[in-house]
Amino acid sequence: MDWLNRNAPVALLGVAMAASAALILYLTRDLTFLQDTWEFLMNRREVDLDALMEHHNEHISVIPVAIEALLIEAFGMSSATPEYVVLALALAAAAALLFLYVRRRVGDWLALFAAVLLLFLGPAWEALLWPFEISFVGSVLFGLAMLLALDRDDREGDLAAAIFLVLSLGFSSVGIPFAAAAAVDVLQRRRARGWARAWLVAVPLALYAAWYLGWGTEAETHLSLENVLSSPRFVLESAAVAVGSVFGLGTSPFGGSPDPVWGRVLLVGFVVGFVARQLRRPGVPAGFWPVAAAAATNWFLTAFNQVPGRDPTTSRYQYMGAVLVLLLLANLLQGVRFGRRALAVAAAVTVAAVAVNVVVLRDGRDTLAVQSELTKADLAAIEIARRTVDPAFSLTDPQVAGTTTLVDVQVAKYLPAVAEHGSPAYTPAELAEAPDYARRQADIVLAQALPLSTFTGLGAYQPGGGGENCVSLPAGESASREVPLSPGPTRIELAPGPRAEFSLRRFATGEYPVPTEGAPGDSVTVVRIPRDAAPQFPWYLQVDASQPARVCR
Repeated sequence: MDWLNRNAPVALLGVAMAASAALILYLTRDLTFLQDTWEFLMNRREVDLDALMEHHNEHISVIPVAIEALLIEAFGMSSATPEYVVLALALAAAAALLFLYVRRRVGDWLALFAAVLLLFLGPAWEALLWPFEISFVGSVLFGLAMLLALDRDDREGDLAAAIFLVLSLGFSSVGIPFAAAAAVDVLQRRRARGWARAWLVAVPLALYAAWYLGWGTEAETHLSLENVLSSPRFVLESAAVAVGSVFGLGTSPFGGSPDPVWGRVLLVGFVVGFVARQLRRPGVPAGFWPVAAAAATNWFLTAFNQVPGRDPTTSRYQYMGAVLVLLLLANLLQGVRFGRRALAVAAAVTVAAVAVNVVVLRDGRDTLAVQSELTKADLAAIEIARRTVDPAFSLTDPQVAGTTTLVDVQVAKYLPAVAEHGSPAYTPAELAEAPDYARRQADIVLAQALPLSTFTGLGAYQPGGGGENCVSLPAGESASREVPLSPGPTRIELAPGPRAEFSLRRFATGEYPVPTEGAPGDSVTVVRIPRDAAPQFPWYLQVDASQPARVCR
């Protein structure tokens, strides 16, 4: 018990890390591979030099590509759980390193509060719940390790810092701000230790430059004069949103986009407090300046590449922003003594912030859940249609896929990957139980992938036709009935009259999401349905006509 009393913050940190990991794995239990992950799964299955070095949205992605390849090789593609476990472990490790950094400056309890705020940072739900963001999280993780190594102020620390910086840059270009931090550290210590240690920055940056010249120059850039001129405002807004996010004021728990208003208020308060402290006791701790350089580099580089979808309130940016805010505060508060009342207030603020941010985290999970359901449904449709689907068929059209996040899924790449590593898609039985929006989209994909086809002959209706394989639809009653269809050709015989509309469904209920071109009166339309891998689930046809019609199988 004495040990527990003395080490209560460390013990509570362990509890918080376990709780955070458990919450993340619970929230992501039904999610599959999402969005940009498919670029790795489809286009980088053969892990050669180009696959490792190819940029992704302007970022280096060497280590994330290697991690994804190792996980797929070890665990297959039928479940995304392994990559969610890796993400949860990386997030816990980053929080632990933040704790170590902050405790050296302001003590165990405030370090605990900082780590807890990061572990449950709801506004950063993309980073906490989407494994692809291991790229950002990994850069932060090894960036924090680098800062801790620099604190040693010796040769062994410099060697470790250089290795950690290489790893940070290997995850994503978010490592560049940490390179700026290391450069400032070298500059600050030049009188005591000389310029010889500049290698710890030069070597990692040289490796990054080699990558950039070989592969990074092909990436699209959004650098523009307009972005440069507007960057100061962007940086201030980013800082305000990050401050608000840390303290549970960045995003409303009732939905909506992050509002930087409260963050601005807190940011102004921090600046006033900093100025007041300088008037009483001039001087800034040396550790502040490397972190300040990292913050400025991070937010200005983001500002220079601003496009719609990359504004200061973007969820994935809040993780790095929160880390920077907490590091800056830790350095500014270094040397300040906190009594029990102050610590109690800090604890209450932490609890309140976490309470709000957990709700935000859950809401973020709901957003990813919709994408996950659509992904599993669309992929199920491709697998059901595997016998006849064109290898060039892809899910690039959001009107077909229901989402813009599956542009990298092409049949010629997807089906071989499934044969080798297993399927993340719904089975037909699971698809039949999926949410209505997912079943609806599966029908649309199926109609395109099989594909369904129609041919209409004019003037072909025979009043005395029909037979035992025909279903008669009296005038005015067709829209209230549906006819099950078997694979193969089906005739829709339409009596003279106005134009009729034909639509189909399969897994959808309550609607017919697959329209056809319809047909004029006095016509026969042949609908052809290829055989597929789910014969137990028939298609259903609805004929919307004011005149009599027959459906003949």
